[in-house]
Amino acid sequence: MGEHSTWTDLLYYLPGWRNFHDALAHSLSRQSATKVIQTHFTLSHVLWTVIVLLIVLVGTTQYWRWTRRSILPVPRFGLRAFLEMVADTAYGVMVEIMGEKQARRHLPLIGSLGVFILFSNLMALVPGFGVATTTLKTNVALAVLVFLATHYYGVREHGLAYFKHFLGPVPALIPLMLPIELISHMARPVSLSLRLLGNMVADHKVVFIFFGIFPLLLPVPFLFLGLLVCFIQAFVFCVLSMIYIAMATEHEH
Repeated sequence: MGEHSTWTDLLYYLPGWRNFHDALAHSLSRQSATKVIQTHFTLSHVLWTVIVLLIVLVGTTQYWRWTRRSILPVPRFGLRAFLEMVADTAYGVMVEIMGEKQARRHLPLIGSLGVFILFSNLMALVPGFGVATTTLKTNVALAVLVFLATHYYGVREHGLAYFKHFLGPVPALIPLMLPIELISHMARPVSLSLRLLGNMVADHKVVFIFFGIFPLLLPVPFLFLGLLVCFIQAFVFCVLSMIYIAMATEHEH
């Protein structure tokens, strides 16, 4: 199995799947205008995104059922304890960054992003599994979601007065502050998506290389390192999202 091959490639042996892929490629694919950047149409990252969404949906539904039956902590570490740990950690960081009121309001968004990115990243540790976050399309979609949510909540909190902070404290600084603010805000989704992409692609390549050299024991240290990278990158993405939303919704004192 090659570096970019996944178990979902077996779907192409099913009747009709190849025709379905070709039909979508004809409608949705784009031709590269240059020979420097080569692109190709694939459904792999879409399928693995759906798989991660199903895993998260099943896990959160099961967690909801558990909490309805009992609010007592579980005696042993399992899926429920793991989800509780992730939720408690996210909520604690959010309270420190944006306050308790805003943390409660935005926990569903930040928590959903964190769980989705974390489970997508963890797929990189399993040979033959696809990783949605190693695709720029997926990361750009997540970053644009944060970008739109930031300004939506900013306008919702302050009204049209939200856009005054783009102009600076005094009118004389508008020609200087407006371009700076626009560039900095447009750079946010770019940095979010490229940071996550670069780290996860590098982690995926390192694990694959050492699995190819000696698949029994040699990759084990790099799997632990990859596990750390998976958690850190999900944490960094969520913390930056918290900061952006907190800056957009804070009130001047």
